[in-house]
Amino acid sequence: MRNDIDHILYSEEDLQAIVKNLGAQIEKDYVGKAPFLIGVLKGCFVFMADLCRSINLPCDIDFMAVSSYGSGTTTTGAVNITKDLSRDIEGRDVIIVEDILDSGVTLSYLKSYLQNRKPASIKICTLLDKPARRRANIQADYVGFTCPDSFVVGYGLDSAEKYRNLPFVGVLKPCVYENR
Repeated sequence: MRNDIDHILYSEEDLQAIVKNLGAQIEKDYVGKAPFLIGVLKGCFVFMADLCRSINLPCDIDFMAVSSYGSGTTTTGAVNITKDLSRDIEGRDVIIVEDILDSGVTLSYLKSYLQNRKPASIKICTLLDKPARRRANIQADYVGFTCPDSFVVGYGLDSAEKYRNLPFVGVLKPCVYENR
């Protein structure tokens, strides 16, 4: 797997430091509250596990599976919810946890979808923000890194369900994904 990586963009140490910083920011902003973290599967699972451990507040957690990519590398524009929440969020302070904010199509749809369930607030926390690819008018409230317009994998991010278990975020060699 590592032979498919052109270079490491964010090391394990970089990721640990930024997650600790994001957790501290969230903890400060939600003093006296119990944020409800909603992870967007599958890519968020590593980031969300580390993030929730870095927040010293009571946190509720749930997951959704939402996609606008299918098996490709660019958004189709059609959002599909394959797993919805199992808990009510009415009156709760919700933080959507995402691995990467890319086109914004999925997160824009998801935020609107969840707003209809009457939470007290909704914020977005993303490990990576890739503004060069943005197609929807949406911004994250908490951002780990601003990511260049490269195909990145690792730390939960995948290419055709591979590379999620790499402990860093790396740039995938184009020859790996261009022939799909």
